[in-house]
Amino acid sequence: MNIIIKLFATVAILISFNLVTRAAPSALPPSSREFIEWCDIWISHANETNLPRVLLIGDSITRDYYPKVEKHLEGKAYVARLATSRFASDPVLLQEIALVLDNTKFDIIHFNNGMHGWQHSEAEYREAFPKILETIRTHAPNAKLVWATTTTLKESKPNSATEASDERIAARNSIGLECIHGQNIVVDDLNALVRGHPEYHSDNVHFNADGIRIEADQVAAKIEPLLPH
Repeated sequence: MNIIIKLFATVAILISFNLVTRAAPSALPPSSREFIEWCDIWISHANETNLPRVLLIGDSITRDYYPKVEKHLEGKAYVARLATSRFASDPVLLQEIALVLDNTKFDIIHFNNGMHGWQHSEAEYREAFPKILETIRTHAPNAKLVWATTTTLKESKPNSATEASDERIAARNSIGLECIHGQNIVVDDLNALVRGHPEYHSDNVHFNADGIRIEADQVAAKIEPLLPH
């Protein structure tokens, strides 16, 4: 009898596990994601405590200027990054942010989201942006915040509901500005910095050495005055 009871219990557990694993993906929107999604988390000087910590949240643009920002702030702060392809409305983005912030305390967070998820409307972006801000505030309530505008394209295509364009980037930046208004968040206008300078681009989206350098200069200049003394 004990063997039969144990057998039924095992079967019940397996059935429950199967139902959970089948049900879990339905809570996420895989059809709205890109063909490849990626995440790059880099926490330097993980065991050190003698300098303040800075986190850069963004995408491949952020990942490109990260090393030079780290160099700018050497001896003044430890700089980490969370670079991801996740669009604002993807719940996984909020999980990624929470994961990093729950495991490391940051004094300053410089963040951006806007270059991915062109299959999503700007109305979706408007709905999702406050959730990013809420997640950061919840998991790092004492951090000072800097929001960076999304950078321009080298050559903008005609406005499309499913493709990137400078018009759509400008719309998302306007939404971001509205969402952070009155919240004591510093604005780092990287869009204005590179707008009208196609010579800074290495391709239609990314930047060459000169573009990366001027972006890193400005990012570091926005962060440094906020560092605790």
